[in-house]
Amino acid sequence: MSATYDERAAGYAAERDVELRRSARISTLRLMTFLPGAVCILWILSRGASLPLGILAAVLMGTFLGLVVWHARVEERAAWFDALRLVNARAAARVRRDWNGLPVGDPPAGVDLTHHPYALDLDLFGRASLAQWLGPAATPAGSSLLSGWLLNAADPLEIRSRQDAVAALAPALAWREQLSAHGVLASGATSAEFDRFFGWAEGPGLFGGREAVWRAAIVALTLSIWVLFALQIAGILDAALWPIPVIVGIAVSFAAAKRVHGAFDRAGAGQRALTRYASLFEQAVSSPEGASRLRELRDAMSADGHSAHGCMRQLSRILSFAELRSGAAILHFPIQALTLWDFHVAFALDRWRRRAGRRARAWIQALGELDALSAIAAISFDNPSWCRPEIAESPLVAAQELAHPLLPSDRRVANDVEIGPPGTVLVITGSNMSGKSTLLRAVGLNVVLAQAGAVACARALRLPPSELQASIRVQDSLELGLSYFMAALARLKGIVDAAERPSGGGGRVLMYLLDEVLQGTNSAERSIAVRGIVRHLLEAGAIGAMTTHDLAVASAPPLDRAARLVHFTESVDERGAMTFDYRLRPGLATSRNALRLMQLIGITLSPGDASD
Repeated sequence: MSATYDERAAGYAAERDVELRRSARISTLRLMTFLPGAVCILWILSRGASLPLGILAAVLMGTFLGLVVWHARVEERAAWFDALRLVNARAAARVRRDWNGLPVGDPPAGVDLTHHPYALDLDLFGRASLAQWLGPAATPAGSSLLSGWLLNAADPLEIRSRQDAVAALAPALAWREQLSAHGVLASGATSAEFDRFFGWAEGPGLFGGREAVWRAAIVALTLSIWVLFALQIAGILDAALWPIPVIVGIAVSFAAAKRVHGAFDRAGAGQRALTRYASLFEQAVSSPEGASRLRELRDAMSADGHSAHGCMRQLSRILSFAELRSGAAILHFPIQALTLWDFHVAFALDRWRRRAGRRARAWIQALGELDALSAIAAISFDNPSWCRPEIAESPLVAAQELAHPLLPSDRRVANDVEIGPPGTVLVITGSNMSGKSTLLRAVGLNVVLAQAGAVACARALRLPPSELQASIRVQDSLELGLSYFMAALARLKGIVDAAERPSGGGGRVLMYLLDEVLQGTNSAERSIAVRGIVRHLLEAGAIGAMTTHDLAVASAPPLDRAARLVHFTESVDERGAMTFDYRLRPGLATSRNALRLMQLIGITLSPGDASD
């Protein structure tokens, strides 16, 4: 699959280079037409008019203006092809798990990952994380929503709805590619711009509840100016009465200037951001058919039968009239005095705000959801052998050929895994570096993907609606004064409390993943503590898996009855080299390799060390 993306990226790079070379030639032509045209105009201004020279100047400057328009279009095409190239380069990096070729998957703002049940344990964010692998969504709203899906499991109906939408979007490579490319080009829009725009679009009207009165007064003033002026020109009136309404209009304009121009500024700031989104909206409403969720999202990106991108273009036209104040300041005062121009633009803005402005936030949200679905649809397209997980009522996780989704296909090893039913715990033993922690993360990440509506890295996966809890990567805290042991205890206390909440927390089955529980204390106390924690979890009806080096734990109550034992092992060849096949086997591990690993990295043990 990476070869497909590499080929597409190379093709778009070639098309971009063609446009850039054309742009360079047009730049030269612009200079070759502008300079002679400017010389002709200066000659005419200094030496007097000359018909042939005037015609030549007009032709040269007309050609120059045409080249300016053409140049802008060529530059746009070059930027478009470069955006398509970047999208495919990132897709190739995603397939290869080339973390240097992907933007870092930053956590969402305002979310405390330290106390999240599994975010840090499963590497959801940061370098070489699930969020980085899923890649940047086309929009900030899409990225934020996708992060939320990873952090919070959806209910079964929502999961199935997303799965249907993902299945419809996955084959639409060109559509997804173009949506992402439009997102690259629109990446300059900031949340501050959107917030300012939404404040205007969702706020009260410019004239409160008296817009009709204001409109009638402004229209009356404008008509009186021109009617009185026309009557004077026609000779019907001897006196010049039209300056009277002009003066009144100027006074009203100064009185309302702060309010009117403030509305222009607030609408304009957000509109500049949303104008970049017009192409995104246009691409979004052409999404593939085949899923009710996609139809709902398309319908949400409209207002009274008008598409979001059409509404945004209409807003752009209205605000282009408002730019008279800044774009042609010399002309603004006389035009405003004679026509009350700003008020008419403000009335048009207020009509747009009432009809479409209050829908703008919903447009962004719908676009963000479609964007997030497109991101996980890309995973389905890239990995056609991965399965669509089945969400079942039975409190049992059953996976066939499950593997770690963040490992490249040539490195990951798949295993059959079964967790549950309540009253049992999967106990994974094995020597160091044999794959125990990786298996826990593989299970956890696939559960996260499944409950986000994505495909899972397995041939088949069935699981119940689950509240996932993990204790895999425990960190001490100097700030909070927590040692590693106390941090581990606090984490385990949280898992036990979650398991003992009524109905496992929202009617879900609590699923726990525990890696080397309380490894920071002595073996005797650890054994007692582990058995106590497991007893709480078993009595609460939770399901889960745990790893341990302490083989005696599995033979003591309550694990002697509840444990389902599996293990990893290693092999040593005739030269003493150690290898791992990462294959899960039934039963308890019998091998240990800590001393051998020390020797392999050059730490020599004396006979006295061994006897101790």
